[in-house]
Amino acid sequence: MNVSDSTEASKVYVYNRTRETFVATHAKVADGYLSRLIGLLGKTPRWARPGHGLWIVPSHGVHTIGMLFALDLIFLDRNKVVVHVEEHLRPFRISKVSLKANSVLEVPPHTVFRTGTRVGDQLEISQLGPERAAS
Repeated sequence: MNVSDSTEASKVYVYNRTRETFVATHAKVADGYLSRLIGLLGKTPRWARPGHGLWIVPSHGVHTIGMLFALDLIFLDRNKVVVHVEEHLRPFRISKVSLKANSVLEVPPHTVFRTGTRVGDQLEISQLGPERAAS
């Protein structure tokens, strides 16, 4: 799914169907070479508010080199089933590499705990409507 070509299409929400909770209500998609390379570099700790996220597709692992804040990571397979989670990956670290993963969702610290997200959970990732994507 290459949705990063337009501003409205590059924003999605992430819903944990297993736990019936929203993981991210305003996440961006990084599915192009440049957007995946840059990721969250240059973002301030202010970015790390509940509801935000970055979905990196494809990805087997990430790093926080050059980052100014910690992240929770949710690794997903092709069917958007959680195959691995890492909580509070601090700046200047490298995550585990998961060959089972097809993508990685970067979310603010404590999101995994707050939402109860666990390995085996089924996530739903859908585009925000134009009225929500514009905000």
